[in-house]
Amino acid sequence: MQKIEPIADFDRITPTAAITLGTHGFRAKCLQRLVRLDLPVPVTVALPATTVRAIATGHPVDCAAILADFGPTPLVSVRPSPENSDWGGPATVLNIGMNAARHAALARIHGEEAADAIYLGFIQSYAIHVARLDPETFDTDGTSSEALRAALHAWQEEMDEPFPQDPARQLSEVLRSMARAWEGTTARLLRQAKGAPAEARLGLVVQEMAQDLGQGISGSGVIQFVDPATGAPQVTGRFFNRSRAWHGKAETLYLTRDPRGPSLEERAPEIFAALCRHGSVCRARLREEMQIEFTIEDSRLAVLDAVKVQRSSRAGLRIAVALAEDQIITRAEALLRVEPRALSELLHPQVDPRGRRDRFARGIPASPGAAVGRIVFSSQAAQASAARGEPCILVRRETSPEDIRGMNCAAGVLTERGGVTSHAAVIARGLGLPCVVGASEIRLDARERRLVAPDGRIFREGDLITVDGTAGEALAGEAAMLAPALDSCFRKLLSWADEMRDIGVRANADTPADALVARQFEAQGIGLCRTEHMFFTDDRLVVMREMIFADSATDRAAALARLLPMQRADFVQLFEIMQGHPVCIRLLDPPLHEFLPHSREGMLELAEALDRPLSEVTRRVEAMAEFNPMLGMRGVRLGVAIPEIYDMQAQAIFEATLEVAGRGDPVVPEIMIPLVSARREVELVKTRIDAVAAAVHTKYGRDFAYRLGVMVETPRAALRAGEIAQHASFLSFGTNDLTQMTYGLSRDDAGRFMSTYVQSGVFPEDPFHILDVDGVGELLLIGAERGRRTRPDLVVSICGEHGGDPESIEFCRRAGFDYVSCSPYRVPLARLAAAHLAIRGRMESNAERSMR
Repeated sequence: MQKIEPIADFDRITPTAAITLGTHGFRAKCLQRLVRLDLPVPVTVALPATTVRAIATGHPVDCAAILADFGPTPLVSVRPSPENSDWGGPATVLNIGMNAARHAALARIHGEEAADAIYLGFIQSYAIHVARLDPETFDTDGTSSEALRAALHAWQEEMDEPFPQDPARQLSEVLRSMARAWEGTTARLLRQAKGAPAEARLGLVVQEMAQDLGQGISGSGVIQFVDPATGAPQVTGRFFNRSRAWHGKAETLYLTRDPRGPSLEERAPEIFAALCRHGSVCRARLREEMQIEFTIEDSRLAVLDAVKVQRSSRAGLRIAVALAEDQIITRAEALLRVEPRALSELLHPQVDPRGRRDRFARGIPASPGAAVGRIVFSSQAAQASAARGEPCILVRRETSPEDIRGMNCAAGVLTERGGVTSHAAVIARGLGLPCVVGASEIRLDARERRLVAPDGRIFREGDLITVDGTAGEALAGEAAMLAPALDSCFRKLLSWADEMRDIGVRANADTPADALVARQFEAQGIGLCRTEHMFFTDDRLVVMREMIFADSATDRAAALARLLPMQRADFVQLFEIMQGHPVCIRLLDPPLHEFLPHSREGMLELAEALDRPLSEVTRRVEAMAEFNPMLGMRGVRLGVAIPEIYDMQAQAIFEATLEVAGRGDPVVPEIMIPLVSARREVELVKTRIDAVAAAVHTKYGRDFAYRLGVMVETPRAALRAGEIAQHASFLSFGTNDLTQMTYGLSRDDAGRFMSTYVQSGVFPEDPFHILDVDGVGELLLIGAERGRRTRPDLVVSICGEHGGDPESIEFCRRAGFDYVSCSPYRVPLARLAAAHLAIRGRMESNAERSMR
């Protein structure tokens, strides 16, 4: 039988050793960097991933050769070193090499109790993590001496042999155990859940133990120089002092001077100063804020490891900006270090991760941020709560257009049904409201005004809860909160993003309040103003309903005349807020029945307001109901069938344009026709709008300009974009409805089965969340190409929810679109995502040029 030679492929970590991230892992590479920075790192040997994999398959390793670097009586630790620190790994094993002889030597130096505790800890760790014995067998009580004897006896009983005394044998078993643990099914699934590839490999590092015992200052700790929650400069960490006589546990010291107790800075100022210097060197040379793990043995400092400080999104942004301002990294690198989606957490209050969370429901995180308020179950209750100045959480089975007023008054929204593109989710993101949808395990009882949680707890109207739209959770009571992080660092990073990006970013803003948020986040204009949302306030809704119930064109015109000044005032405010930036106004889109009540109580109120019999109101409401409102009389069909509505809106836009221009702010409004599917529809609406423009010009004797465009929401409009563009100066793709019509899916109902479809591989992603580039995307490309073939100066954009999605922005940028438009609170995300794409695009171009 052929003898298998032990593996001897390992490297002592020195400044010049051939240590690489891909071969030896992140920890080995980081330790080499610390050695190069002349930090006091204990002797360390790195085993490459190929060696570790060979050990896992049964090949022996020359542990005696490894231990030769550690002297005649080695005492070492073994730590995992995967390529990515986020992938985890098997547990670290300390004090390998501990045996009876080393125990006796430690007892002479540090005392019997300390030596017993170290030996016992190693036996327990070795038995549980290496030999895989029952932890309860080694969970012994009594003094260290008694517990040590019991542990040695337990090993003898379980293994039928004494506890191994040979350091090389101990190390060999530890390496084999850790290598096999990495290859196990459970470990593989866990790291793949963290984003690791299936073939991810593990390196291991063997490091000399730096004991934290001694007569002088001794102990172990970690130190970092930023607050992990905020990113502000601050020394944080801990130090466990063992310099006094052994009492079984260490004394915890503060790191810096603190009135609450003794500190390392006071006890050992020279060592504390050295740690601060090491932190500064790591920051400058490793180009990152690092957490340093250290030990002190009899006043001698050893640095065991340094890892990137774990941080919140707000801390990550502040750290990246600070490093760039100190010229440690470039602005482009600072931008790339901040994940665009992480910005959503900074725009709103968040639940403090350090606080207690009493979760009673879990759903889909539909709109980021967190809010505390009292439960209300109707829009009317939300409005009443707002009138009293009390924050409330609107809880509904699902929301409808009638709930917009209630959502405007609520601090947050929780729904039993829905997905990320349901009505509640879309409106909440536009309003900047924290929102959790699809909490399907809760049960709502509207009649009794109560909510039953999955665990049986009952919440009634008026009970205090917290909605965490970032995590998709509802919490009982009032959770501790963090304020939004819209500080100078936030603004500075986004100003750098604007310098880098090469695609425009506008906001979807339906009201002056939305426009103010859009300007706060420096949107380059409004890409979609949905005018129907202006009609849901109480005073306007009554007039709108009068117009709908009008029996003649004269009565309808009278009602529209009352709406005209309201619309004009809205547009004046929008134009003034946007200060010369473009404003794209979509003419009325939803079917008229959405403005009508659906409950008996609402119809009774309407009958009283209109002074009509309840039976007539009920009959008219039922007659206007549509079997499929999404495909019914809405959008441009309203403009063709009831042209007076669009006439009124166009007049309001033009008169507002003249009013604002008269104050010295030139405005060129963009008027968008919704739900077009035929060229003739555009011709009819354009003819009337041009006539209104001529009438306004004649009435006021002043010139003004405007641009007319089309919202492409039907597949036919995309396919016929060439002829539609003859009468349009811009095409804006409404990807919400276009996705619905392309797939034949309702975005409000798709949430019920979408997760199953994605998990089954029918769709790679929810097409309402991430743009379907293969199907819907092809329609966008066809529409843009055919439209620009007819009109080369045609402006092309998207204004659906996809406008704030990084992957969708990448598609638009590559397709040559002029801008994307998204909810106001997604504008910062879009600005940063666009910068990321531009930076990476330049990097790819430079790489291609260098290879030629």
